[in-house]
Amino acid sequence: MALKVKAVERLLKFSNNPNDPGVYRYVMKADLYTSLSQAKVIKEAAMRSGVSQGVMKACWDAAGEVIKAWATEGHSVALPGLGSMRFGLRSKSVEKVEDVKAGLISTRRIIFTPSIDLKDELASTAIQITCIDRNGKEVKRVTSTSGEVEDPENDQPSNGGGNQGGGGNTQPSGDDPGEGD
Repeated sequence: MALKVKAVERLLKFSNNPNDPGVYRYVMKADLYTSLSQAKVIKEAAMRSGVSQGVMKACWDAAGEVIKAWATEGHSVALPGLGSMRFGLRSKSVEKVEDVKAGLISTRRIIFTPSIDLKDELASTAIQITCIDRNGKEVKRVTSTSGEVEDPENDQPSNGGGNQGGGGNTQPSGDDPGEGD
């Protein structure tokens, strides 16, 4: 199974100047499938575990209630095989203790911390990138087996040009990127 990614050519403007024509860049994002219903997930989990769907649903509902209760009490709660989740917030800071109030909170958040195993699984998942130009036409496909993304049009490693990181984590391939094959 491969993680599907779309790279769509978009006009980016980096200033508020109306005379700035901007530049076209390919912007990548994960191409998400539809959301799976709770019933479908329960059915699959029941089939994989060998328990009835009714028992699985009861366990699923109970686990959800326990996670919600403990997280709202301030605990970081383990999610089996995935990592942990906890609640957090963003707020303004104030200089004086007299100014501290709930109104300083701007956002309540859910913070998910993935497990090492989940991070490793994602790092080793194959990637399929579909490049789409500004007119909506598919212009290129790039695929990988795992880790590094390889360009089928160029067998040599690509070390230059553009933002390669995309803000994500990379896994070392074990090869020196400066070495030729």
